[in-house]
This record gives sequence, structure tokens and C-alpha cells, in this order.
Amino acid sequence: MRVLMVLESSFPTRGGGGAESQLATLSRGLRRRGVRVLVVTPRRHYRHKLEPLGRYAGAAVRRIGYPQLPGLGAAVLLARLALLLVTMRRRVDAVHVHIAHHMALVCCALGPLLGLRVVVKVSGWWELERGLLAADKREGWRGRLARRLLRRAYAFQAISRRVADALQREGFDPARIRLLPNAVDLDRFRPHAGAEEGPPTAMYVGRLVPEKGLDTLVEALARVPGLRLRLVGEGVSGDALRVQADALGLRDRIEFIGHSERIGDELAGAHFGVLPSLIEGLSNTLLEYMAAGLPVVASRVSGSEDLVEPGVCGWLFEPRDADALAAALAEAAALPRARLEAMGAAARARVARYAGLDSVLDRLLRLYQGDDTVPAVGAARLSGG
Repeated sequence: MRVLMVLESSFPTRGGGGAESQLATLSRGLRRRGVRVLVVTPRRHYRHKLEPLGRYAGAAVRRIGYPQLPGLGAAVLLARLALLLVTMRRRVDAVHVHIAHHMALVCCALGPLLGLRVVVKVSGWWELERGLLAADKREGWRGRLARRLLRRAYAFQAISRRVADALQREGFDPARIRLLPNAVDLDRFRPHAGAEEGPPTAMYVGRLVPEKGLDTLVEALARVPGLRLRLVGEGVSGDALRVQADALGLRDRIEFIGHSERIGDELAGAHFGVLPSLIEGLSNTLLEYMAAGLPVVASRVSGSEDLVEPGVCGWLFEPRDADALAAALAEAAALPRARLEAMGAAARARVARYAGLDSVLDRLLRLYQGDDTVPAVGAARLSGG
């Protein structure tokens, strides 16, 4: 089988966003199964200009060049993508678009004409609140045309129940919506019993940006004596978080790790993971915490509410609620290590069943092949098989 992956972003990127990280996970898994993957992305001009052709995560990567001019650049990019689809129509079996934006429109417009099954992944908040599916873009001919073209997709991959419900509210056919989460490769994360020595330690992995709710986390930490926090990642909020930590007298309890390529090793030094996001689709970090055998304190947002079962493998609280977050952190920090280990084991078992890479690949391959045994959202639950 040959699959064309379309990503309206650079690939790879340092640290990577959720879509980039997920595409790499799927590409590696598909390659192990003998599936040939070609990733198509724009050739964007950043500090280090990537070559037009390359390889990454087991996939061939083709980067489409375009002039760096407003309007004209987008038109050239989309025209070249259309030409690529036409020339490759007999050399690929399916097209998987990883962001429902302008490149998705070209794929959906041409896919049925070229006999290609096009699967469009809808990751969540960006597409539904700022992108083509945002409520403020319903009116006007551009918005109506975009939705009409997207509806030509063979199927939509909704990575959480909340995303699937939002697509149905937007008028997309439930028979074409598949509730199919992001995948995690459990082999990359060894299960462990958490840090052996020292005070209770919470771990956050991800970008240090406002939408991750980290200011609320620091505020809550100040109310839980003895709990330590390690922040792995970089971002625009880093300096503000350091100032906040100083003001609250927390600098000796918060460790800013920065970017790390050894996430599995970092997680091995924690007792539980924390994800205080204001908004998500389905966080790869959440999946990695659970795969590493860590219980999770998470905000009640898309994806997290599907996977974190309170009292079994973690805790849920409302976004921005520092009091509720502090209470969850205090409860987690006070638990005996044996109880944390049991919750961590339950977390790993749950994510293996719902989002393990082999399970997700089985369903994706059936979808690429046009196998209707992959249940539509109306009959599906977020579960394996």
C-alpha cells in the first residue's frame, strides 16, 4: 500500500507540534508494516531552509516550493499540490490530510475525480475555532465553498468525542465521521513505578505557551507544600512563568528543563503527569504520560475527558480553576507510592486499548482500503477494534 500524507506545516520541526509529532508516529508504524508513505508539505522559509526532497520517520518527504508573497504564494502552493495529486493518482492508494485547511480543500476537490480516498483529520480547536470550520466563517461565499469542498472527503478522522460532536453540529455527515484517536507507540515508553526517591514530583511536557494554562498550574503549585514540578519544553511563556515562580517563592520547587529529545527518560523521574491546557484536540503528551505508566492530572478538555477516568487513572478539573487543580495536585502528592503505581498501570492499560499504535493503524489501514467495517461515529465509542 502507498499512502500520501498531506501536512500544511513544516516537517519535521524542532520540538514539533501535535500534528507533526503524530504524523511521525504514524509514518514509523506504517513503514514497519511495509506501507510506503510520502509526506507532502509546504517548503517554508525559516532559519534553516529544508531541502525539497528528504526522508524522515520512515517516510519520503516532498516539500512544495512557492513564492513568499501574500496571495500569490498560496495560489502557487495549491496549484502545485493539485498537479502533484494528478501526476500521482495511480501511484497512491489513499490520501490522509492532517490539518483541515487549504491544502485539504484541494485534496477533497480532486480526490473523488481522481479515484482517491481522502481522509481528513480534524484535530480540534484550531480548525473549529480559527480555521475553515470556525463559526465566523460560515457566512460568505468562501466559507460556503470551503465547507462544500470538505464534504467531498471520503471520511473524517475525529480524534475525540468532542471533535466528532462538533463536526456533526457543523452539518457533516455522521456516516463519514470516524472516531479515531491519535496514536502512541507504547514501545517507546517503558512502564515504570515513578521516581523512587525524593519528594513527590509532577511533570509537564509541552510548549510553554498561554493556551497550556501553565500560569494556573504555577498558582496551584503554591498551594501544595512539598510538591515539585518539572517543566520540559520551550515557548513564549517561559520568562513570564519564571517571574511568576519567583514572585510566589517557588523557584526551588520548579525546574525548567527546556527542550529534550529524551522524553521517556524525563517521564521516568516523575510520579504523575499534569496537563492544565485551556484547549486541546487530543494531546500527544497525555498519551505519552499514560504510556509511561503515569497517572494524570488534566483539565477537562477535548481528548483528556475521553481518556482520563477520575479515581482510576487520574484526576480531571475545569480549565483555569486553580482551586480544583490545587486540590487534585494535593491528592496526587499525598497518595502512597503503591496507589500511584496502580493508577499508572491502569493508565497504560487504558491508553493501550484506546490509542495504542497497532490498534490505530489497524483501523486506519481499513479506512485507507475503503473497508466499511470501521464504524462511523454514530455507532462508535473511543475504543480499540
